[in-house]
Amino acid sequence: MKNAVLTDTPAQQVHSLYADHHGWLCGWLHRKLGNTCDAADIAQDTFMRVLTRRQPLHLNEPRAYLSTIANGLVVDFWRRRALERAWLETLEILPELEAPAPETRMIFLETLIEIDRLLDSLKPKVRTAFLLAQLEGLTCPQIAEHMGVSLSSVERYIAKALRRCYTLRFES
Repeated sequence: MKNAVLTDTPAQQVHSLYADHHGWLCGWLHRKLGNTCDAADIAQDTFMRVLTRRQPLHLNEPRAYLSTIANGLVVDFWRRRALERAWLETLEILPELEAPAPETRMIFLETLIEIDRLLDSLKPKVRTAFLLAQLEGLTCPQIAEHMGVSLSSVERYIAKALRRCYTLRFES
């Protein structure tokens, strides 16, 4: 598919995009990941993202479009792997009697991934202020001094972060 034909239905456009570029995308992802199975999974997720788009496709550079989506998914993949690795390392140092059950381990891991997504969705200053308050226990005046911003800015940052937490918890 060189360019999406404007008269095609969205389903026809995605079908053509898949037929013309799936093999290329799998190869591109395999070179990035070094694993055929992970590459196939991310290629599939990439096309699922394309399928769930609300806007019609008008692509002049379909491979650039697909690689942009896939690259974001690769970043998420590596981030999740790093979280999984850190969680497993934490579990290894726990005494056997204190280690959570397998089901609880998965719940904790999924929760960590959700928290990571939440934090990643925040602007850097908002995230920093929120983490300083939550993890370091700093007060708003201490955070303002630490970040070199006004007290009202810190209060605004923390309010934004808390609103985001609330929205994800109770309105999703």
